[in-house]
Amino acid sequence: MNLAVLIVIAAVVITAAIVVVFVMRQRSVRLQRRFGPEYERAVRESGSKYRAESRLGKLEKRVGKFEIRPLSSEERMRYRERWKAIQARFVDDPDMALQQADEIINEVMSACGYPMTNFEDQAAQLSVDHPLIVEHYREAHAIAVRRARREGSTEDVRRALIHYRSLFEELVAEPIPVGVNRF
Repeated sequence: MNLAVLIVIAAVVITAAIVVVFVMRQRSVRLQRRFGPEYERAVRESGSKYRAESRLGKLEKRVGKFEIRPLSSEERMRYRERWKAIQARFVDDPDMALQQADEIINEVMSACGYPMTNFEDQAAQLSVDHPLIVEHYREAHAIAVRRARREGSTEDVRRALIHYRSLFEELVAEPIPVGVNRF
């Protein structure tokens, strides 16, 4: 081969490598923006940025196939009334209030179109559309699990209800019209 051909081949290989690096970087940036703190969690849990990004990409595609929908006005009103009753129940029966908070979160997620499987799958699915609030779900659930084993205090139950409320408010919020920035 002559030198000119080798230079052209080297230029093509270098250009292709630059494009691949650029595309991978753009994907990383997009996933970091989309998943927020969940991106870092995925990297930490998988031990690899590549594996985490692969998992998040697959999760994003899987959740994209779900028929997620906002609640109707009637559903939002009905769930808000039930939530008020749960909060009021805390005074007399904190553990029952915690159990019912967990149940209503599951009901609302199901009504929105999230498949109800096991907790980890539900949290992962939720992280695609609600990456900033899913940590509340994880914290509340962890407290509920400890409390079911008779561990923790009433203060822990109060904190769990606050976490559940954050998620609840996000799930029952009015849908944002297209083109309107929430922030």
